[in-house]
Order: sequence, then C-alpha cells, then structure tokens
Amino acid sequence: MKEILEKAEVLIEALPYIQRFNRKIIVVKYGGSAMVDDELKKNVIQDVTLLKLVGFKPIIVHGGGKEISKWVGKAGMEPEFVNGLRKTDAATMEIAEMVLGKVNKSLVQMVESLGVNAIGISGKDGGLLKVNKKLSDGKDIGFVGDVKEVNPKILYDLLEKDFLPIVCPVGMDDNFDTYNINADDAACAIARAVKAEKLAFLTDIEGVYKDPNDKDTLISELPVAEARELIKDGYIGGGMLPKLNNCIDAIENGVSRVHILDGRIAHCLLLEIFTNKGIGTAILGDKETKYYHE
Repeated sequence: MKEILEKAEVLIEALPYIQRFNRKIIVVKYGGSAMVDDELKKNVIQDVTLLKLVGFKPIIVHGGGKEISKWVGKAGMEPEFVNGLRKTDAATMEIAEMVLGKVNKSLVQMVESLGVNAIGISGKDGGLLKVNKKLSDGKDIGFVGDVKEVNPKILYDLLEKDFLPIVCPVGMDDNFDTYNINADDAACAIARAVKAEKLAFLTDIEGVYKDPNDKDTLISELPVAEARELIKDGYIGGGMLPKLNNCIDAIENGVSRVHILDGRIAHCLLLEIFTNKGIGTAILGDKETKYYHE
C-alpha cells in the first residue's frame, strides 16, 4: 500500500505542471550519449511520448555528431573540427545528410512503436531552415550553416494534425545548397520561431555549475541576468559558453524557460519538468517566477 500511495503522490506532484503546460510547445534538443546508448535512447523517446500523451506539443531536434564521425571514418576520411564545429566539405556533407536521415527515421520508428504518430523532416523541407554560410573566427569551414530564417508553418501544421515532428538539422542557403547545422543552433532557432514554452537540451553534463570542479555548485534555477554575470565574470567556459549564450538568446526571443539536462540520467526530462526540485539547470527570463508547489 505504501508503494501505491507513493506512486499516487508522484502523479499529484506532476498535476500542476501538466495543467500549466497543457497544449504548450516544448522543443527537445536530443544529442550526446543519450543518442548512442540504446537504453537511454528508449528512455528519452518514452519521456517525449509521455509529454505528448499528457497534452504537451513536443518537437524533437536531433544531432548525430558521433554517428557522423563514425561513418566519415568508415569512408577513410578523418573528422576535422574547428572551434568545436565540424569542417564540412562536399563529401562530408553528403555523409552527414545520409547519416542524419538514418538517425531521423530510427527516432520516428521508436516513437511510432509507442503508439504516437511522428513525422521526420529535414530543415530543407518546406523551407523550414534557411541558412547563411557560417564562418569560424573568419575561417571557411565548408558547408556549415548559420540559421537566418525559420519557416515554422510546417511545424504548426504537423502539431495541429497531432503529429510529433522530429527535425534533422540540415538546411539550405539562397542558392539551394545543402548545409549542416549545429543541432543546438537549430533547436534554439526553432524554439524562438514557434515561441516555445520550454526548450530542453539533453547533454552529457548535469547542468550549469558556478565552479565546474565542485559538484555542489550546480545551479538549479538561473535567471538570465545572473547567467550574464557568470559569463562576464569568467565562470563559464568550454562547450557550455555557446550553449548558455544560445539559452539566453532563446529566452530573449520569447521562450519562457530553457532546461539544460544530463541525458545520461534515465527519464531526466520527466524529472526536470514534473517534479518540484528538478535535476538540471532551468534558465528563466528575469520576469519569470519560480513555480514550485511546496
């Protein structure tokens, strides 16, 4: 009986969050270890499917960097990165698009197997993601795109017809050439365009730390003003810096909350969204208030 009551308490704790975010759009950027570990992959897809079934409107934007590197290696080429961005010549772009397409359809298959209708689309479909060539510190790194425009109509149409859109981060420029897009950038651009209530990044880190060497300094809620201070004071570096800047940009362009979560933790999305304490870092606009129900 105690175990049954505990389950009921978990559902009651989730109720205010389900009420608050019912029919709201949530963008999930899916990447890192959660994409290559089969058990974690299953957990993430179960989480997103549950969000859909309790009334959220989720959109998945996925990466595929590790898988692309694997196939680039199989083709006898050496993956090359400049400031964290994959140098993408024509041959690498061809491999990347094929691999991302394969990843995309495998995610569709998993969602469909759980009884939810999903549609995988590329940023090229319906002109969803239009790009300019992205330079890295002034260097040409090939077919890497910077999102300049999002046409969210195709996403709105799919959501309205009760589909779960799964977006592959590939786009086109004005000459209709194909470009690889950093999945974080694509997720942020899409979240801004659809005015998402939430944007969640699944990563290989627990969240934002004031001191990365001290696990006790994990910040559970971080207003944008404080995030800027952390960056200015030099607390944020490495791969977290562009991610946090993306988060700030998303909040400033209409996204209510951004979550940075450790995708290696089973059901991290549900734990962050439906429990009072959460487990990652929630970045919120300065006018946003905490909504713990304790």
